[in-house]
Order: sequence, then C-alpha cells, then structure tokens
Amino acid sequence: MAAPLLPHPPPQHARRSRKAPDDSSPPAALPQFSHVSRYWDNEHQCFAARLLPGEYYVTTAHEVIATVLGSCVSACIRDTRIGVGGMNHFMLPLDSSQGNSAWGGAVSAATRYGNVAMERLINDILKLGGRRENLEIKLTGGGRVLAAMTTDIGARNIDFVRQYVKDEGFNVVGEDLGDIFPRKVFYFPDTGKIRVKKFAAAKDQALAERERIYLNELDSKPIGGDVELF
Repeated sequence: MAAPLLPHPPPQHARRSRKAPDDSSPPAALPQFSHVSRYWDNEHQCFAARLLPGEYYVTTAHEVIATVLGSCVSACIRDTRIGVGGMNHFMLPLDSSQGNSAWGGAVSAATRYGNVAMERLINDILKLGGRRENLEIKLTGGGRVLAAMTTDIGARNIDFVRQYVKDEGFNVVGEDLGDIFPRKVFYFPDTGKIRVKKFAAAKDQALAERERIYLNELDSKPIGGDVELF
C-alpha cells in the first residue's frame, strides 16, 4: 500500500518579493505545453505552471506545477533517474465499455478523462528519455466536495487511478486521496517533492458550485470548450 503524502512546510523564503528577479524568465516550455499558464511563485521562489482541469504538464526544468483539486485527481509522475516529470488533472474516469462516459456525455480523447490523462503524461515522460521501471507516482485529490450528488465522483476517480497504476505495475510511493477536503497541490518533478494544502470542507461552497458547472459543461461541450474550474 502506498504511503500517505505528508504536507511539506512552506519554504523559509516565503515572504520574498512577489515579482520574479529582473534577470529571470520562465524556463522554456515544451512546445505542446505553450498554452499552459505560468507565473512567478513567490512562496517557492521559482516559476510555476498552473494546471486547469483537463490539462497536464511535463517539464525538464526546475519549476513547480500547481493546481487545485476538488473531486478531481492528479497523478504526479517522474523518472527518478533523470528528474523529468509532470502532473495531470482529470475530472472523470473513462468508461469505454458502453461507448460513452459514466456521466452520460460522449467519450472524447481528452485529458479531462483519467485514462487519456495518464497515458499522455506517461508517454511524454518516456519520449524525453524516461523509463517505465524508473517512474515513481504520487496521487492526490478525489475529495467528496459535491456532497449533494448521489454519485461520489471523487471516489470513482480514486478507484480508477488506483486500478490503473496497479494494472500497469507502476511504483506508487505516496498518496493523499479522498476525504471531504479540496486541496491545493504543488509538485516539483525534478526532486519529487510535493506539498498538499487542504482547505476547510465547508469554507468554499463556490468551489463546489464551479465543479457542478464543470460537470454539466463536460456533457455538452467539445474538447476545446472546457471551462476554467478553479
């Protein structure tokens, strides 16, 4: 069984300037990730890639990947030998047995679905020189933030991702999954360090409402029409 993820304390330099140093610019992003928003992260004193639902990001540089998760799940994956890795952010597992999603919408080859998000993230790492036997995986998210719904979407995502890594024989070294809390996640692929901040379950009702809207959008919008969740 994977070890639980432990929250890392904020760095000692968390109060430094909010602006990047004048002579600093973001590391060059891989071409397929030019659309991903990046910013200077004052708390960690490095550049960060900000993931929205349905996105993933792989980097060969020293930068942090950040996202906020409700029912969604993120897999943080790296090759421990070369320090190349990334993170995904998916909302739904893919139920292909009936030719449509478990939530009633048409299945599409988009990274908002778990199996596509996992495959694309892993394949991009392998294309950069990673090897399957060197991959380490950390899993987080899947909170039950939509308590009013009869289907626990977070639990479905957790069941999917655990089964996926088991079937593929991957090395899961830590996880922080389930419960009722939204999470903000920071992942450093070059070192494998991860920070998970949990929010009060009842504090952010707007987050749950945005997630409900996003689920409705998934059933009616094409791949290119994903909305911003957080």
